[in-house]
Amino acid sequence: MKIVIDKDIPFIHRVLERDADVVYLPGRDISRGDLADADAMIIRTRTRCDATLLKGTKVKFIASATIGFDHIDTAFCRENNIQWTNAEGCNSSSVQQYITAALFHLAKKLQFRLAGKTIGIVGVGNVGSKVAAVCSTLGMRVLLNDPPRERLEGSGTFVSLNTIVRESDIITFHVPLNREGVDKTFHMIDDKFLASLKKHQILINSSRGEIADTRALRMALKAKTFVASVLDVWENEPDIDLDLLGLVDIGTPHIAGYSADGKANGTAMSVRAISKFFGLGLDDWFPEEIPSPQDTVITVDCRDLESETVVGMLVRHTYDIMGDDRRLRNSPRTFEKQRADYPLRREFPTYAVRLLQPKNNFGSLIKKIGFKISFS
Repeated sequence: MKIVIDKDIPFIHRVLERDADVVYLPGRDISRGDLADADAMIIRTRTRCDATLLKGTKVKFIASATIGFDHIDTAFCRENNIQWTNAEGCNSSSVQQYITAALFHLAKKLQFRLAGKTIGIVGVGNVGSKVAAVCSTLGMRVLLNDPPRERLEGSGTFVSLNTIVRESDIITFHVPLNREGVDKTFHMIDDKFLASLKKHQILINSSRGEIADTRALRMALKAKTFVASVLDVWENEPDIDLDLLGLVDIGTPHIAGYSADGKANGTAMSVRAISKFFGLGLDDWFPEEIPSPQDTVITVDCRDLESETVVGMLVRHTYDIMGDDRRLRNSPRTFEKQRADYPLRREFPTYAVRLLQPKNNFGSLIKKIGFKISFS
């Protein structure tokens, strides 16, 4: 059998060669000709899987090593008996880390405490739920908006988008891209939505670039309709709007979910899916070793420090979000290369924290966020 794989998917090289003829190609460059005699594909969001690519090929199975699947024409696949999977939830903890780092950066820049602030989370799936959990742990008031879940579970847990806008200090989006239908999210951040925001509010989008109307967002930021913004995702990636990049407080090249842990999860889920479909015997496969940074034990002297200050120090130690921002601003035209060559980032559980003279609640708080505690 033959499998075509996006060459930038990590940890996957030499995994499937025992069972298949494997061809590695840049995701954007995979063509119908490359798939003429292929049985399966393992891809990312950069490969649009529709009739233009797939019609007349032998492809029977598509595994996307990503949480999103709007790059897969699911109707065409269904009509042509092509099975597909995505790696749902694979990088949810990575995005949680990204959002947490963004919140601490903005709190320092704008000189406010996170505890007591209200955050509105639009979309409460794998990612939104983890963002809600860490924000609650940090003492924030959390409002949840998720119409599909609300229809299934009732309104007790959820609020309307109007309530999110009316009561939140920070609004963060974690929705799929739906171009039509009752749960349409395409351009949900439009002129009307942006006009309803208040001067003190913060807007974060790390879900899909197309949920925000670039023109409307650019005009709102120029008019200083709200105080700060964070964008990890952009319309027309990788050809992003440079004026919009110049206006946001944090701008990154679609890497919120790019921790090594999230990548390993996505690759493992794709390999396992291919294995189960074709009976390859790799149903429990996981990368043997994920690289780690050298300094995975963090020592913090907690004397005279509040818990929020300590957590902020720990989060910044694990992830320098402004390093990603600087790289994009310095070279926006290398957007794709920055994603392909993304520096090593590990999530909170990789790190053990050694606390010196902590207050009583520090250890339990830090463990709840995801760090380990070192007693050595």
